[in-house]
Amino acid sequence: MSAVPQSKPLLSPEAYRAIDREIAKYPPGHKQSAVIAALAIAQGELGWVSKEAIEEVAAYLEMPPIAVYEVATFYNMFDTQPVGRFKLVICTNLPCALAGANRAAAHLKARLGIDFGETTPDSCFTLKEGECMGACADAPVLLVNNTRMESFMSEERLDALLAELKAKAQT
Repeated sequence: MSAVPQSKPLLSPEAYRAIDREIAKYPPGHKQSAVIAALAIAQGELGWVSKEAIEEVAAYLEMPPIAVYEVATFYNMFDTQPVGRFKLVICTNLPCALAGANRAAAHLKARLGIDFGETTPDSCFTLKEGECMGACADAPVLLVNNTRMESFMSEERLDALLAELKAKAQT
């Protein structure tokens, strides 16, 4: 177990326990191998990985902050800028595009009034363009907050998803 930062930590004790469980999966002296999991835990708790969160993860894993930053910026599942409550990532690679992903993306952009990389004024939705999600047979596909995959996203299914998420945001 690493030492929790002395100043007020950004992450909760529960997050540190989860990171410790990930560290325990690797041989002693190789806790840096848990960096992706630690960043995912931090983002799950904070909504995104700020510079301060990256520095805190780096200190906990005894890594240079730049090494953690490189991981956070290499993988598109990590957000180094604030995002809306619901991050919607739609795959626009060729198989999804051939199955209507560009039409679905245009529909989302029109419904939300934003473009890729933007967040709605109420901070409810952020729309991103994604790479292949490995579900080409279910195209077009969309990820919600990196954890929920939605398949066969017609305009009707997109509208239903937006309504469901909007209602969830109001509770």
